[in-house]
Amino acid sequence: MKLILTFAALAATTTMAFAETHSVVRMGTEGAYPPYNFLDDSGEVAGFEREVGDEACARAGLTCEWVTTDWDSIIPNLTSGNYDTIIAGMSITDEREEVIDFTQNYFPPAASAYAAMAEDADIENGVVAAQANTIQAGHVAESGAALLEFATYDETVAALRSGEADAVFADKDALAPTVEASGGELMFVGDDVPLGDGIGIGLRESDTELREQFDVAIASMKEDGTLNELIVKWFGEDADTFE
Repeated sequence: MKLILTFAALAATTTMAFAETHSVVRMGTEGAYPPYNFLDDSGEVAGFEREVGDEACARAGLTCEWVTTDWDSIIPNLTSGNYDTIIAGMSITDEREEVIDFTQNYFPPAASAYAAMAEDADIENGVVAAQANTIQAGHVAESGAALLEFATYDETVAALRSGEADAVFADKDALAPTVEASGGELMFVGDDVPLGDGIGIGLRESDTELREQFDVAIASMKEDGTLNELIVKWFGEDADTFE
């Protein structure tokens, strides 16, 4: 898509007073959804979103402080003030925008996919595992398949391997490393399914100025190619990027 930078003027109007009062921004993430976010060997948040968040904070004149939380409580913990943003592979949806606000997307709309242990796995009427409170779980619930929800992505894959589920449905970029590392045990089945409006940073509805700060930063990262470089670094040359 073509980028039209509508946020340039906002960079000049966002006040220094705001930057000072919000100099440290607590970035909430799951830390369990590679390559978007995960914990490295030292227990630090790493991955695509760590690099995106740190760069966005730097451009906005803010300091990131990373906080991990369980996925099923990630929105309530934001709205209750336990951190200031959600940057955790969260797709922008109308349902979520009834509760929180989002920046413009920092990752374009991407495909979701099914993975199974057999090519003839029944993804239409069988049992499909998905992480709870995701757009993938919502999609399965509306299909003819039986939804089996788990708190974490790793648990959905474990359910597939144990025979509890016939397939897993998840973001394809998250599934791809799992399928590749399985040595042929797991495979993609069926067609890819496009869902959501891309991935954005979630914020409380009252934090309009903070959202504007991040919108300006993300727009500049799109314009100079930084976001595309990070997408290719973490998801490969074939990943969808911003045009």
